[in-house]
Amino acid sequence: MTIFMGLLRVEFHLDGNDNLKAKRRIANSLKQKTRNRFNVAVVEAGSENSLVRLKLAVLSASNCESHLQSRMDKCLEMMASVCPERLADSSLEIYAAD
Repeated sequence: MTIFMGLLRVEFHLDGNDNLKAKRRIANSLKQKTRNRFNVAVVEAGSENSLVRLKLAVLSASNCESHLQSRMDKCLEMMASVCPERLADSSLEIYAAD
């Protein structure tokens, strides 16, 4: 049986943010909403020291590639719609493991 793993990378630009506390509030809210709705793993990846950039990685696995693709697409749509900040970039990679 083949297992498919999806890695969605999302980057938001935090316009006018000037403190780490505000960034953490946005990040934690977005991570919790995404976890609760889609049952995925979400981590902040690569932008810990920046006040104006928030990079998140969303990870999920499925035995059906089309289901995984759909879940990750819906996850991206939800993140873009609930986050008040500007979506700067996103990418999706799907890996197959036997």
